[in-house]
Amino acid sequence: MKLISSIVLSAILISTNLGAAPHCGELLQVRDYTNTDEENRRFLGTVEQHHFTSNVENLRHGNTGTLGADLTYTLMIYPNHYRALAAFGNLSLRDKTLKPQDAKYSVECFFDRAIRFRPSDGMVRMVYGNYLLKAGRTNEAAEQLQIAVNLQPENPTINYNLGLLYVQKKDYEQARTYAKKAYELGFPLPGLKNKLKEAGKWED
Repeated sequence: MKLISSIVLSAILISTNLGAAPHCGELLQVRDYTNTDEENRRFLGTVEQHHFTSNVENLRHGNTGTLGADLTYTLMIYPNHYRALAAFGNLSLRDKTLKPQDAKYSVECFFDRAIRFRPSDGMVRMVYGNYLLKAGRTNEAAEQLQIAVNLQPENPTINYNLGLLYVQKKDYEQARTYAKKAYELGFPLPGLKNKLKEAGKWED
C-alpha cells in the first residue's frame, strides 16, 4: 500500500509540474491517437501517410522535410501518438540533442504534452520510461514504468517492459513477477523469459 501511495503521489507531482510548463505550449486543436471513430482514423491515416511514414518512424529520412519537422507535425496534432513519441525519443538519442533539427519542442516537452493531454494513459508513461531507460536515467525510467503499470495493470506490453527494466537492474524477483503477468496476459515475445533463464531466475 505504501508503494502504491508513493507512486500515485509521484504521478500527481509530475502531472502538476508538467501542467506548469508553458514553454511546452498549449494543447490546441489536438486529437487523441487512441480514438477509434471513423473520421479520426481517416485523419490519422492522412497524417501518417504524409508525415509519419515508415522512413520517418525508422529515422531514415523525412518525408515532407526533416525528420524533426515531420515528427513535430505528427505530435502537434496527436500528442499521445505512441510510435511517433518513441521515434522522436530515438531521434533525440541518435543525434545526441534534446531538440533535433526543425523540432518545435524538445523531447521532454513532447512527453510533457502527451502526459498533460492524457494523464491516465499508461502507454504514454511506458514510452517515456523506455526513452529514459535508453538515456541512462534508470531510476526515472522505473518511476514512469511503475506509474504505467498502476494505470493499466492488465496491459501485457507495460508489464513486459517493466520486467525488462528490472532485469537490467538485476532485481530478478520483480522482473519475474512482471514477466509472469505479461505472459499470462498473452504477451508473445520470449525475450524477457530468455533473459531470466540466462540468469537462472526462471521456472516454467
